[in-house]
Amino acid sequence: MAVKRLLALIFVLMMPACAVRAAMVTRSIDWTLDGTRFHSVLVYDDASSAPRAGLLMVPNWYGINRDAIAKARMIAGDRYVILLTDMYGADVRPTTTAQAQAAVKPLYADRALMRARMLKALGELRAQEAHAPIDPARIAAIGFCFGGSAVLDLARAGARIAAVVTFHGILSTDNPALAKNIKADVLVLTGNDDQAVPPSARAAFEQEMREGGVKRWALVDFGGAVHCFTEAAQKPAPNCVYDAPVAKRAYQFMRVWLDDAFSEHVRRMPVGT
Repeated sequence: MAVKRLLALIFVLMMPACAVRAAMVTRSIDWTLDGTRFHSVLVYDDASSAPRAGLLMVPNWYGINRDAIAKARMIAGDRYVILLTDMYGADVRPTTTAQAQAAVKPLYADRALMRARMLKALGELRAQEAHAPIDPARIAAIGFCFGGSAVLDLARAGARIAAVVTFHGILSTDNPALAKNIKADVLVLTGNDDQAVPPSARAAFEQEMREGGVKRWALVDFGGAVHCFTEAAQKPAPNCVYDAPVAKRAYQFMRVWLDDAFSEHVRRMPVGT
């Protein structure tokens, strides 16, 4: 009997941990824009109904796949509700470098299209406020590699969100004058040795922010880091190497930046797109 009681006690003690692990929601969110259907994924922990920040997250140029969903779940934890955003359309799921290059090409060639898709995604995230524990006063966007370009363009489109954070993102723009529209706090996290974001690109971005009168922005260079420093699932390649210590620090920068933006910036801004 003592053994049975011990086993029963162990089972009861394990139940909360199991319940927490089982509470992570991964739910499909679909929409259509200009005749193209998009298939995105909402990720959050429903162990608590407490409202929390909503993040629009754009993955690297491979788009939505198993690795991107795992990354969204890791970032979301019990802090955020994340809409992992499809930028290509439901029928485009790159699995090779060549396919990924082909997928991003139309969006880099037509930045107005990129901004339109990001604004639509933001609207879809806000629409989930009735179905998920999202605090409408705390909305931001984060992006990785190509996704970094996408969230910067969302800010340049004048979206009324608290902040955007880019991880090893491409910083270029089709129109530097759009920076005057930026209302979000902008944090750029980049590798100092990233050949895709050379010193000239970083200098151009800094000039864009200054001339656009952006009030709150920062560019953080991580010494020795190259492209892909948060991409644990990526196979190492020239200028694409996961760096665990840098990734850890980058996520810490992100959380502090978002917390500050939510507590200070959003209070003096009207909420809405």
